[in-house]
Amino acid sequence: MTGYFIEDLEVGMEAGFDKTVSAQDITAFAEVTGDRNPVHLSEHYASKTFFKTRIAHGMLSAGFISAVLGTKLPGPGAVYMSQTLRFLAPVRIGDTVSTFARLTALDLVKKRAQFHCRCEVAGKTVVEGEAMVFVPSRSQ
Repeated sequence: MTGYFIEDLEVGMEAGFDKTVSAQDITAFAEVTGDRNPVHLSEHYASKTFFKTRIAHGMLSAGFISAVLGTKLPGPGAVYMSQTLRFLAPVRIGDTVSTFARLTALDLVKKRAQFHCRCEVAGKTVVEGEAMVFVPSRSQ
């Protein structure tokens, strides 16, 4: 796995990641986080909501943003400082979530990079927000 140092980054760079969400992913996320909201775990319960079926945790999709930032751009060594999120639509079992992070601003002195982040299902944005990430330098 390779990544970028702060000196290698340029505004406009973008990276992405695709993941098809399974029932097992949702169950594992519930187990790890303790979020056992039945809208995520019970088809019977979820069928009575306006979603009509189980949906993935919003933070599961947000985790895909973390995957892009931590493994692709900027990659290994990057450390989250902040993240804003807007959840725009549900993610359902079987949906493929395409996640993108685009570099929008750099602070070379503080070694920080700002990214616009979005998750899409079939071309429709389901999550979007801004992330601030610490990026190591070569001279560290």
